[in-house]
Amino acid sequence: MDKLKQFFADHKLVVGIVIAAILILVPFILGSPYLVRVAIMICIFVILASSLNLIIGFTGMFSLAHAAFYGIGAYTSALLTLRLGVPFLLSLPMAGIVAGLLGAFIGLATLRLRETFLVFGTLAFGEIVRIVIMNWTSLTRGPMGIPGIPFPKIFGLEFSDYTHYYYLVLVFAALIVLLIYRMYNSRIGRAFIALREDETGAASMGVNIFGYKVWAFTLGCFFAGIAGSLYAHFVRYISADQFASNESFAILTMVALGGTGSIIGPIAGAIILMIFPELFRFLEEYRMVLYGLILICVMMFKPEGIAGVKGMFPRDFDMTSIFKRKKKAAAEEV
Repeated sequence: MDKLKQFFADHKLVVGIVIAAILILVPFILGSPYLVRVAIMICIFVILASSLNLIIGFTGMFSLAHAAFYGIGAYTSALLTLRLGVPFLLSLPMAGIVAGLLGAFIGLATLRLRETFLVFGTLAFGEIVRIVIMNWTSLTRGPMGIPGIPFPKIFGLEFSDYTHYYYLVLVFAALIVLLIYRMYNSRIGRAFIALREDETGAASMGVNIFGYKVWAFTLGCFFAGIAGSLYAHFVRYISADQFASNESFAILTMVALGGTGSIIGPIAGAIILMIFPELFRFLEEYRMVLYGLILICVMMFKPEGIAGVKGMFPRDFDMTSIFKRKKKAAAEEV
């Protein structure tokens, strides 16, 4: 793994060009419209996993309400385009802004909570959002959902074709990942990492702990709202069930599997856990059970995830080290 990382570090330009070429050629490589649809959903979940990583991996907070902000973005964009005739180029950023503002409000209200209390606080908010969507029938149509959401139209070009929509979502996913990467390597990113590692130490160095926590939560929710808008205009029908707490749990599993606190980790996690259900369709009804098992295994055996970067889960919590110690003790007894 270290040699592979070193190779990528030594050949960044070549690796970047190859990856960009593959991503551009994906619709032609896959061929099937169904597979291109899966690629579109992967891009959307890359945005969701990367945005949740801003909250969990960078600052060490915990949120089980990410699907709620995803849904807020989807409903905001759908209602703006259907009820008010707002063009996609305006409804998309508005979806992010509304989700971000609500994220800031929830952040101000809950981020002074710690650990278990924060988890339950965000979980409760997610359920509140779902219940409001289900019962505010005059606005959201309740359990009937919102059908007929129009395809995005930008400068007269309608993105109704799967291939065209793939390129649209790919551009947004690439831009958001690039923004997060730039942030990670900036003063703001260093402040996030500092408060994740040691809040007391960060505060002693002049880091505004609560301010940076709210900022991270707001940004994560803003990007989730953007993903929600892209999703709504792609599937063209949304309902509260699509943004339930099990969706938040799935996004969390993607981040944990890939590796919290890294850039590439959430991308890898999103790709793997979006392809996995497609390969094992016969296990669809056990999807959340499998996600739970994956999350448990990651925390027990490889807490740093695929990327191998220290993040939210401590490295010292590693079951393999326990087995090694037991094996060593047994050998010494012999």
